[in-house]
Amino acid sequence: MDINIKHGEEMVVALQGRLDTTTSQELEAVLEKEEVKENLVVLEFKELEYISSAGLRLLLSLKKKLEKDNKKLEIRNINDVVKEVFNVTGFINILDIK
Repeated sequence: MDINIKHGEEMVVALQGRLDTTTSQELEAVLEKEEVKENLVVLEFKELEYISSAGLRLLLSLKKKLEKDNKKLEIRNINDVVKEVFNVTGFINILDIK
């Protein structure tokens, strides 16, 4: 998986590939090292092909961590495959998806 992070008015984390057991650990390690100065963290899923339960757990953990610091998590540009996973698991109602 490729991870591209840009800082500005919002922190944008663009993901490309699959967010599964292995890559969710990689993403978690990258995000732990990243200093979040912005009030909004955007996960750009335009190029994300697949998400597993490990990826969903990471998203929930990230959302809770950001909320503790009064920051928000937003997910943008999900494809139909990822959207279906969010619908089936109920994450569509938990996460802020644009």
